[in-house]
Amino acid sequence: MIQIPALRFGKPYTSLDKATLVHHATGDPVAEVSQVTGSQIARDISGMPRAHKQLAEIPIRDILAMYKKAADSFLNDKLPCGNVELSFDEYVRNLSSTTGSPMVFCDRNARKVHYVLANIEEVIGGLTRGLDVEALDRGYTTKAGRMQAFYPTTDVFGAVLPSNSPGVHSLWVPTLAFKIPLLLKPGREEPWTPFRVLQAFLKAGFPASVIGFLPTDHAGAADILRLCGRSMAFGDDRTMAPYKNDHRVEIHGTGYSKFILGEDQADHWAKHVDVMVEGIAANGGRACVNASAVWTPKHADAIAEALAKKLAGAKPRPWDDPACEISGFANAAVAEGINALIDEGLKTPGAVDVSEKARGGTPRLVKEGRVSYLLPTIVRCDSPEHPLANKEFLFPYAAVIECPQADVLKRIGYTLAATGLTDDPGFIAELMACPSIERLNIGPVPTNRLTWDQPHEGNLFTHLYRQRALQLAAQK
Repeated sequence: MIQIPALRFGKPYTSLDKATLVHHATGDPVAEVSQVTGSQIARDISGMPRAHKQLAEIPIRDILAMYKKAADSFLNDKLPCGNVELSFDEYVRNLSSTTGSPMVFCDRNARKVHYVLANIEEVIGGLTRGLDVEALDRGYTTKAGRMQAFYPTTDVFGAVLPSNSPGVHSLWVPTLAFKIPLLLKPGREEPWTPFRVLQAFLKAGFPASVIGFLPTDHAGAADILRLCGRSMAFGDDRTMAPYKNDHRVEIHGTGYSKFILGEDQADHWAKHVDVMVEGIAANGGRACVNASAVWTPKHADAIAEALAKKLAGAKPRPWDDPACEISGFANAAVAEGINALIDEGLKTPGAVDVSEKARGGTPRLVKEGRVSYLLPTIVRCDSPEHPLANKEFLFPYAAVIECPQADVLKRIGYTLAATGLTDDPGFIAELMACPSIERLNIGPVPTNRLTWDQPHEGNLFTHLYRQRALQLAAQK
């Protein structure tokens, strides 16, 4: 069995307290992960000012070169994983085995992490909106004759990570490039990606002191968020509620992403079905940028039926089948709970599960051995107020809602990613000005299509740095 240690200041630490990870399909043990305590977390965080100073002294061009090396190692090398070394393909297989996400999804999302590592200067340029990277050495630069100066908001960045998809790790990967030490609390079933990225960083030459990998319990995760000057956390609305007003914590939660059809495109909805299907179902529907609603001024019934029919072909497949389209739930109770929530919502008049007919009566919840699956579900809601109109679940699910264009932006609520299907300049201007939308695509671009050089639920650079006024006396 693989023994995955904690990393305290980059050095392996094996504890007596370990969490056992099992294969989602067979129940066989796959790995044991050493756990750390709250007092150990506090002790490590107290040493981060010294680590920050060490990292700050490394020239940014050297750091960028190390990122290139790390990218190559992440994809092509056998890297340590506790008591073994894993190739990229072996890492993907283990990742899939404990999370239940199909190997084809894991491979695809892990390559997003590689992309950010390999293109870090482009990513930095996007997050800083073109700031001269040497400013990260000097603390300032001049652009068009204007002074721009910045200072760090913290000595360490903490991340409390999920287990749903390795693609999310792309969000914290630039941290060391911004010269801020990094402490990671991995998701319980997904230690594989953060551990592999950190090993790639160490092999590329980053000082061990600036890296922490701290598997822990809920109390330990709360300690990281409480003690780190800046951090990010992933979770649903309930678990993230305590941090909603904490400016130190960048929250990555429920996305409520949407497709919004304009009056000018509603009659041409059929040509957008494939784009909507991708936005709803890509990556098994588990990302916050997967669309969970389609808003249209007309033809809602036809759109719902077309989406349901298109998605009805998805079926459970073995986790290592390259044709997988949906993810299994290793914890059957999670799938059963989601299924029960939808069924309960359907008891409220005004909503119909259109997919049930498209599937020929096949139940939404499918159980195969230890694994449960939820088949794609399209619900037609006759009102934005229906309980199922503004829900998001960990599988391909979307509500289809009919609403006049004049009212839609007043009623959609928080929306992480929106695709506006319209060519109307006036409506495009309204979408651009809508404060409820964070990421905006105009035209047939699925909600799940990201560019990693643009902010995602916050901007990592502005989270880690603040702008300051700076005047330098003329040198004599």
